Amino acid sequence: MTGHGQKLGRKREQAIAALLSRPTIEAAAKAVGIAEVTLRRWLKDSGFRAEYLQARRLAMEQATAQLQQLGSAAANALKAVIEDAAAPHSARVAAARTVFDLGYRGVEIEDLAERIAELERKAANGVRK
Repeated sequence: MTGHGQKLGRKREQAIAALLSRPTIEAAAKAVGIAEVTLRRWLKDSGFRAEYLQARRLAMEQATAQLQQLGSAAANALKAVIEDAAAPHSARVAAARTVFDLGYRGVEIEDLAERIAELERKAANGVRK
């Protein structure tokens, strides 16, 4: 029965890949060649679900890395729109708002990270506030 277990393992791996690349559970099941009800049952299984969520995290980490690589180009594009006197006012305002919003979020995240680090230091040392 080892062969059957290996086949099932491959199907489950294919199902995870299909879930990541197809818009619906139904489409993912069809792509793998299994019933939708089977895929929905697998998603209720804690082991399968953990593997699926890990695959999703990895996919998002890769996408985030790609976005971060575009950070300089995005900043340059915003800068160009803001500095372009011929650009529509609405585009310049939208670009400026984006810069302020992202700058504010960056400061907010840094502040939260510092607060979390301080709480973790206190927790590690057994210190209460």
